[in-house]
Amino acid sequence: MPSDRLFGPSLATPAMAAAVSDVAWLNALLRFESALAAAESRLGMIPENAAAAISTACDAERFDIDAIGAAAVSSANPLLPLLDELRRGVGESAAHYVHHGATTQDAMDTAMMLVARDALDLLIGNLSALAAECASLARRHRGDPMAGRTLMQRALPITFGLKCANWLIGVVEARAFLDRIREHRLAVQLGGAVGTLEAFGGGGLELTAALASELDLPAPEAPWHSIRNRIGELAAGLAIAAGAAAKIAGDIVLLAQSEVGEVAEADPGRSSAMPDKRNPVHAIESRASFAGVIANAGVLLASLPGEHERAAGSWQAEWPALSEAFRQAAGSVARATEALTGLRVDTARMRENLPPHVGAEPDVGSAEVIIDRALAIYSREES
Repeated sequence: MPSDRLFGPSLATPAMAAAVSDVAWLNALLRFESALAAAESRLGMIPENAAAAISTACDAERFDIDAIGAAAVSSANPLLPLLDELRRGVGESAAHYVHHGATTQDAMDTAMMLVARDALDLLIGNLSALAAECASLARRHRGDPMAGRTLMQRALPITFGLKCANWLIGVVEARAFLDRIREHRLAVQLGGAVGTLEAFGGGGLELTAALASELDLPAPEAPWHSIRNRIGELAAGLAIAAGAAAKIAGDIVLLAQSEVGEVAEADPGRSSAMPDKRNPVHAIESRASFAGVIANAGVLLASLPGEHERAAGSWQAEWPALSEAFRQAAGSVARATEALTGLRVDTARMRENLPPHVGAEPDVGSAEVIIDRALAIYSREES
């Protein structure tokens, strides 16, 4: 995982780094334990005073996160040392009811959903900002001709507005996919030791619904310990979001080449060797972040065929991979937005770069239909 201080600022955003930080995970784990106790108390499974003591003790400020992380080495997860501290904190009479009937994966998976929910809200907002920049450029340059390029070669004329409209459609579709995950595919996890809810008698499904209500997360149809489709969908959604941004960034890098010179970032970067050189650094950072998302999405997708009722290794690998995928997806989208903000568009150079056989007024009227369609899709999704 890149350093927060040296590499993190260029590959993530401060808000996303905080949303998926170790502190955010700790808070999510404690929210699970507090909500579980509250739900069990409401259903008469544990005493009310025990639930109250657990809720009071679930304060992240009371816990030494460095010590918990160090102790996690001996248990392959941070929950066990966290529970040890929590049981000491609630007192002897309530300690027995901490984490009552649950298993480690219940807490870790639900915490992952809570972290993902907050992170998705941020990323969806990032995509909205990127979509707004694309829409603005599509409107402004709807009639400005430029060379279409296929297989890296000049082809028939298009308009720069059409290129921006195509960017817009990709971003809007990526945001819609994440919206669906946010609303329908996050869920609490509760199954107990082997996913049978055995510790709760016949009340396991009722408890799951009560826990879901406490955490404002959907209740699944059944425990999903060994069914990692939700995680795979998150991986795909993050890769698609970052890919939509990296597509824009890649086009900017190509159009900003000295030999092309059709666009330039408003705030380009410097060169250590050539003081007069101006680099499209935000687009470059967007592409770099995308590469990180793809690597971590691969880790998440590799968890799909986990062994038996609880995976050995692939499940544990999900936690840092999901956090890093979110960090770099936000970085990719934010840097692409910065690349487009104030983008300098040289429409005269675009005309100069048209193929020689194209006349002074190329026929690009058909591009208007696609631009209007893209803007209509954008307006519909915004409403």
